[in-house]
Amino acid sequence: MDDQLGWYRRMPPEHRSWIGLVAQAGIAAFTEWYRHPDTAQAISTDVFGTAPRELTRAITLRQTVELIRTTIEVMEEAIEEVAAPGDEADMRESVLVYAREIAFATAQVYAQAAEARGAWDARLEALVVNSLLSGDADEGVLSRAAALGWGQPSQVRVVMGSAPDGDSELVVEAIRRAARYAKLNVLTGVLGKRLVVVVGGEKEPVHAARALIGQFAPGPVVVGPTVPDLLSATRSAHAAAAGLRACAAWPDAPRPVLADDLLPERALAGDQAARRQLVEEIYTPLDEAGSALLETLSVYLEQASSLEGAARMLFVHPNTVRYRLRRVTDVTGYAPSDVRSAFTLRIALALGRLGAVGEPG
Repeated sequence: MDDQLGWYRRMPPEHRSWIGLVAQAGIAAFTEWYRHPDTAQAISTDVFGTAPRELTRAITLRQTVELIRTTIEVMEEAIEEVAAPGDEADMRESVLVYAREIAFATAQVYAQAAEARGAWDARLEALVVNSLLSGDADEGVLSRAAALGWGQPSQVRVVMGSAPDGDSELVVEAIRRAARYAKLNVLTGVLGKRLVVVVGGEKEPVHAARALIGQFAPGPVVVGPTVPDLLSATRSAHAAAAGLRACAAWPDAPRPVLADDLLPERALAGDQAARRQLVEEIYTPLDEAGSALLETLSVYLEQASSLEGAARMLFVHPNTVRYRLRRVTDVTGYAPSDVRSAFTLRIALALGRLGAVGEPG
């Protein structure tokens, strides 16, 4: 092995020692089996039981196959020396049969190790997702996420919806397959009746969510705001959770829907973060832009979005109203002529006037 396998030469002495013990155990087990072929042999225990479990992490399945091949080749070369006269063919055939059993035993050992790692990774992943939802994210979350293969995407958001019925492990695996196909980093878990997916990638938020939406149960799917890193995903998770609770107030919401598109419903449901965002992003900029914009917007909304009605109430020309409403759109990003935007603007005006930010919902 030292002559033929370069990666074996580069291994630390401790691992080479364990590999030597495994090879010796394999040969010893073959000798015992050859002497007593009718005796049942637990090959996986006899051969691989001599090595610690950590060895399956240090040596890949491909490397293990190379080790077994090398050991079998050495055994075959030694048959002429160790077999009794006339037993060479029988021993060679026995080596082939034993090699087959060793191959099955190797597959079993690595399958068991993979299952154990999968179960552990699933628990670790659920712990990371739960920490983000509960607001307990710290540097430990980053190390655990890195152990799960999470990279360092520059855009992170949380997607949340109802979990489908059935085995949660199958749901999680389906999310992972969809994410691999879409070239997205994901951390996911089923928490109660909710399916939560932390998504990392450069794709536009709604497009990223659409790549995974087929794995959610029927009903609303909410995409939290984009944040720069995993630790900041707590904010995205809180917004997505609040949006999921408030979705009942907007039955015609698209699927998926951005949590920021649900700001008025979230505010009415008592979400303080949504109330602050509405006031800070709509009311305050309008107030700072001058009282004319606030007054014009308020009158326009009260007059059922009528330019002429608002102009009469304000004693100005309709073109003046039209100009001011365009300024409202420029300042806030919401067009007063759009029904949905008008609803959001109305809620923001009410909150700003009431000074309700920070008050109990």
